[in-house]
Amino acid sequence: MNQSKFSTKYLVELALLVAIVLLMAFTPIGYIKTLGLEITLIVVPVAVGAVVLGPAAGAILGGVFGVTSFIQCFGMSAFGTVLLGINPVFTFLVCVPTRILEGLLTGYIYKGLRQTRLNANVSVTLANICCPILNTAFFMGTLVTLFAGTMREQFGMTKVIPFIVGFVGLNGLVEALVCFVVGAGVSIALKKALRYS
Repeated sequence: MNQSKFSTKYLVELALLVAIVLLMAFTPIGYIKTLGLEITLIVVPVAVGAVVLGPAAGAILGGVFGVTSFIQCFGMSAFGTVLLGINPVFTFLVCVPTRILEGLLTGYIYKGLRQTRLNANVSVTLANICCPILNTAFFMGTLVTLFAGTMREQFGMTKVIPFIVGFVGLNGLVEALVCFVVGAGVSIALKKALRYS
């Protein structure tokens, strides 16, 4: 009976976070438009879910984020549309598996931190910061690995390297700051409200 209640509660909370990811993905609140790529704020509910509900929830939320990111490539994101035109399979690999791993590993990082002597709030904060860092690392790593040849041919390395450095610096920093402030705050509040350890 208790397990059934816990499962229902877990699914309701997960469904709420999925709805938030979908809302953010298809409204202006999910992305900050820049001159190059979009800075995504969707890492926040992914981080919150991974920390509060665990690695499996993180993977599911990351997967939803990834699928919506791939959908953006069909005309909603200028950069994504370019990638899709070059290679749809590679574009899918850049968008979806990277985000699943991001959510999954954020959950495991939090679980690992809880096994240390770190304060619970510090563990929550560190895990939340890891989520956007993983997002940037996996996304850019996969993007450069799969599209390096095309990027060199079309733009030359003199433009590709500053683009990568700029993206990692600006996007990664903004996403990390948002997760540090908003993600950690929401995670701590939810863990207290929902009585998760």
